[in-house]
Formats: sequence, C-alpha cells, structure tokens
Amino acid sequence: MKIKFTLALIGALALMVPASAGAHVTMQPSEAAAGEFTVLDVRVPNERDDSGTTKVDVQFPPGFIFASYQPVPGWSVQVQMEKLAKPITSHGEEITEQVAQMTWTANSAKDAIGPGQFLDFPISVQIPDEAGDTLTFKALQTYENGEVVRWIGAPDSDEPAPQVAVTEGGEEHAAAPADDDGAEADDSDDGGDGLAIAALIAALLALLVGGAALVRSRRTT
Repeated sequence: MKIKFTLALIGALALMVPASAGAHVTMQPSEAAAGEFTVLDVRVPNERDDSGTTKVDVQFPPGFIFASYQPVPGWSVQVQMEKLAKPITSHGEEITEQVAQMTWTANSAKDAIGPGQFLDFPISVQIPDEAGDTLTFKALQTYENGEVVRWIGAPDSDEPAPQVAVTEGGEEHAAAPADDDGAEADDSDDGGDGLAIAALIAALLALLVGGAALVRSRRTT
C-alpha cells in the first residue's frame, strides 16, 4: 500500500513538471555500440506555443562515411558531404568523402512541427570510433517566425547538443533470477520501498530543475 501511494505521488509530480522545461533536440537512442549498423532518430520537439518548426539542420561528427534517411511525409532532406583529409579504404573501396550535415525542411506550413508536437527523423548509420567515446551532433532548429535555436552547447547548458555515447559491441546482460518463494518476495518489497523513495526524491529535484529552466526560457523569449 505504501509503495502504491508513493508511486501515485511520483506520477502526480511528473505531471506538474512543465513539458517544455526539459524538451530539446536529442538523438534516440542515446547509446550505440562501436561499429554497429543502427538507426538513430533525430527527435525534434516544438518548444514554442505560437510558431511551428520548419527546418532542422544536424551537423555530423567525423567518421560517418555514409548515412541514409527514412522519408518523413511532408519533409524534404538534403545530405551534404565533405572531403576527407585522407582517403580511407572500406570493403575494398576507396572512400574520399564523409557525411557533413543533413537538413530536413518542411514542404509547407501545414507540415511544420506544431506547438505541443514532436517529430522523429530516422537515419541509418554505422557507429564509428571506440567504446567510451561520445558523438556530438550539433543541431539548428528553425521556426516559421524566423527564430533559430542553436542546440550546440555542453550537456549541462540551456541548449545542449544531441549526443550518442559509444559502448562496446556484443554485450549480453544476464536476466535477474525469479523469486522462488514468498520470503524472497517480501525481501524485494523492502528494496522496492527504497527505490520508490529514491524515485520520489528524483521527481522532486526534476520538478525544481524543470521549473527553473522554464523561468529562464520565458525570460529569454
């Protein structure tokens, strides 16, 4: 009963946090294995109440020799390549260019990302670099009123750049053992209480941080 009450309180607090306080352009997922062929989503939420997002520019970090995109209805895509300082060989083929930037543009005002909405722009890539590295994708978000938000800052800034942490490939995670009897289930309840309390504290901190971020955003707009 105590856990249910605590979880209900956490849910209520989460609803109190302003949606726009933590909304920013991100890469989903935020982790990918080195050398892995994967799909990354450029997730773009609209933070303005009176203007839609009509253009998204994403600058790629070095190391992406190719990138394909999934068509998004109502949006056009332009891929910009750049010369490598030194050609490389991949699968027996000499590569002289790498992906520099992708730009998505709404075909019309009705196709823009409206207030309260978000849109994913999927891209297929091979993750470069080594485990432990962090890939930074600087992004520019343009609104139909001409405003440009530059998501190019550090992770703790007001406008952080989207990032992907590079992990080791082929990792396997063992499943947690199931409970065999009632005694073990009772022990897990104690652990659940601790987790619920920790989650409550995290929710309270998120509420405070989110409110402060919203105040800063409103002061600067």
